[in-house]
Amino acid sequence: MHFTSIFFTSLSSKVYHKGNIILNLGELYFYKLIGGNILTLTLDLIKNLGINLDLAVEAHSLLRGDANAEIQGVIEKVDKFANGTITKIQILDENGAKQMGKQPGNYLTIDSNGLRENNPEVHQEIADVFGRELEGLLKNIGIGENDPVLIIGLGNWDATPDALGPKVASKVLVTRHLHKYTPQNVQGGLRPVSALSPGVLGITGIETAEIVKGVVEKVQPALVIAVDALAAMNLNRITSTIQIADTGINPGSGIGNQRMAITKDSLGVPVIAIGIPTVVHAAVVVSSSLYYLENNQPIQKTLLNDTIIQDAIQSVLEPFHGNLTVTPKEIDELIETTAKIIASGLNQALHLAIGPEEGNIYYH
Repeated sequence: MHFTSIFFTSLSSKVYHKGNIILNLGELYFYKLIGGNILTLTLDLIKNLGINLDLAVEAHSLLRGDANAEIQGVIEKVDKFANGTITKIQILDENGAKQMGKQPGNYLTIDSNGLRENNPEVHQEIADVFGRELEGLLKNIGIGENDPVLIIGLGNWDATPDALGPKVASKVLVTRHLHKYTPQNVQGGLRPVSALSPGVLGITGIETAEIVKGVVEKVQPALVIAVDALAAMNLNRITSTIQIADTGINPGSGIGNQRMAITKDSLGVPVIAIGIPTVVHAAVVVSSSLYYLENNQPIQKTLLNDTIIQDAIQSVLEPFHGNLTVTPKEIDELIETTAKIIASGLNQALHLAIGPEEGNIYYH
């Protein structure tokens, strides 16, 4: 048995080998070797279940596993810091975009279990790393030190797992009004920043992208930064992963609610999307449980396959039409913590006058 072609490894995960099965519990992907053929929670199965992949790093891992090879038109680089890892994925062309199901551009993922821990020092380190990476991305897309920025807090403030965007928008340092009414000589190191939480279609009756476009036309920022809650394929990634992308965002896509895109094409200005997974699709939990059952009950090896698993998932989730997501019971605390970290990093990246360890002083 040879597993060198399997790429689903995580620096923070534990990999267990039991008989003919390899389990990567950190990534929550389960592999079976039956009669020389590897059966996995494949990209095709995920698509058949109607699950969208918000995280580029997860889409890339699944594609590499399906193809047993690197993906043409996609480059990945992994770096480490004291309490986590930084994965940079660049989609170079339309071929890579088609395979990944994402627009060409740069996708940066910060993974750290410290996001879920009650450790202010680790939170500060993550905020500093996030701020530095975002600052580098701003320079790469040509955003100057004093260019105005509009921060959009996407999501439903009445639904806790979806409230990350509004929470961040309420905490970040806003300065556009100061620039409008304050003399130039006292503005020192603070760029014009404004923030807005537009709500969701079910609350306002207006498409979020329509609201954002109207505000952009009036405020005329050089850049829009959209913050939103995401859906993950990996339970371990819930509130322990930050994704930054320079390609914009489709609000609600992770849970199957396709809304108008918020991108450079739709707004006329560059859009950076920042997201943290706060939910996981119930189908992932069910399928992983079935694979785990198969591993611990050898008699089940000949009874389970992807078709049976898919039928079982659809049957169990039928009362919810297959659209059921789950979140931790302590999600309110996790949202509050991660919102502060994101706001602190944004403050550092956007304002020259705010350095490391100062970003958290200025959020509300």
